[in-house]
Amino acid sequence: MKTKLYFLILLLGIISCNKEPKIIDKPIEFGELREQLTLDYMKSHYGIVQTSPIIDPKMIVIHWTAIPTLEKSFRAFVNTKIGSHRTKINTASQLNVSSQFMIDLDGTIYRLMPENYMARHVIGLNHCAIGIENVGGTTDIPLTEKQLKANIWLVKYLKNKYDINYVIGHYEYTNFENHELWLEKDEGYRTKKTDPGKDFLFKIKNATKDLGFKETPE
Repeated sequence: MKTKLYFLILLLGIISCNKEPKIIDKPIEFGELREQLTLDYMKSHYGIVQTSPIIDPKMIVIHWTAIPTLEKSFRAFVNTKIGSHRTKINTASQLNVSSQFMIDLDGTIYRLMPENYMARHVIGLNHCAIGIENVGGTTDIPLTEKQLKANIWLVKYLKNKYDINYVIGHYEYTNFENHELWLEKDEGYRTKKTDPGKDFLFKIKNATKDLGFKETPE
């Protein structure tokens, strides 16, 4: 009896460990004002005129928030308008930064907005990019192994759903200048990025290389 109970507990543990992640909806504000600001952004920065903020995703961009907790990271994105403290980017648009997904330190995946709506998370490429934000990323709060596994799972999920050609780190975005996907009209609008770190990105790319993603341009 004890032997059967032991094996039952062991089996339940294995099933629990192998359970696929699930996506939890945790929506940011996305009402009429945010939609209009998104459409204005698409027009002024990319020359795209649409009646809805829907995109055709061609890439996934991996980020870190450099903020220590989920709730504080969420608060950075939830409001429609960008804060006045974001002086490097708030002159380009009133539209707040955002991302389609956020992954907590424990690997929990949150969907912040519709997957195929444009989020403001990467200069020049928002019109074709799905963003994955990872909570943390600082020396004190480094990205975790659970986040890595969740990113890999989410990249596979998105590739299965959309015609994704690239998975890149935020720090690689300027490599796409002069690429057909690059549409930024403002030549002076650039920021220097290091997220999500080269090692973290390499592990994601290595784990998903069988999906046939294209190499980031040199």
